[in-house]
Amino acid sequence: MRSDLPYLGSGLGYRPELSETITRAGDRIDWLEVITENHLFAPAEQREHLRELARRFPIVPHGVELSLGSPREPDGEYLRALAELVDEVDAPWFSDHLCFTRTDQVALGLLAPLPRTRELARDLARKAQRIQDSVGVPFLVENITYYVDLATPIGEAQFITEFLEHCDCGLLLDLANLDINARNHGFDPIGFLDSIPVERVVQVHLAGGIDGRGGELSIDSHGESVPERVWALLTELLARTRIRATLVERDQNFPDDPAELLAEVDRARTALLGAHPAAAIR
Repeated sequence: MRSDLPYLGSGLGYRPELSETITRAGDRIDWLEVITENHLFAPAEQREHLRELARRFPIVPHGVELSLGSPREPDGEYLRALAELVDEVDAPWFSDHLCFTRTDQVALGLLAPLPRTRELARDLARKAQRIQDSVGVPFLVENITYYVDLATPIGEAQFITEFLEHCDCGLLLDLANLDINARNHGFDPIGFLDSIPVERVVQVHLAGGIDGRGGELSIDSHGESVPERVWALLTELLARTRIRATLVERDQNFPDDPAELLAEVDRARTALLGAHPAAAIR
């Protein structure tokens, strides 16, 4: 699946609060990730703005409401609109989370962890494959942050591995989520990388959160600078495999000086090219 995917480089998550920064400093941003649901059924003016962005940057839609882990099949209207959006911006891939966000009656308003069994991993892999085939470009699934670890037959790394063994989708590895989960639940993040097929990682998310102190949980806030622990995980990952894209996420506490965010985008690019200097020309 990965051999013909383009190298996007180092990107930034598009948020309206960052629009001016993106306009002024676009030469330092290789690509943009947009939240799928903000654009699926958006008014014409908003879609035109997205098309304008797509004329300047590669765009990748990143969803939060596909709810892959729900028992039902994804809504057909949603998938048709998603395929249309992907085509409109000529996205090289799209992504969403390995979780569930809704039942037939209730929207949870969060990315909820799944009961991790090999059978469920295989079922979701088949569903993800159908989604990918329907939309028409590669589908990447992302690991989530979870604050309650369910008592399940297999761990998260094994669940992700089983899932990937039964579809040809890719992995969007959120290294901030990995770092937070490792600290909250007491496991080794390097061991996690040892246990998953890192060659299936296409894209990486980088973000900062709130460090738990005195026994409190660390929180995935997307509101702080990327910590050194997460940069170290990126270095470790790049020593193991070549990825196609990194993405700096910030959803709140936007810095007054945009140089802070742009420096993180630059640092991620330097890491990518330092590990695999020929990647950018392939």
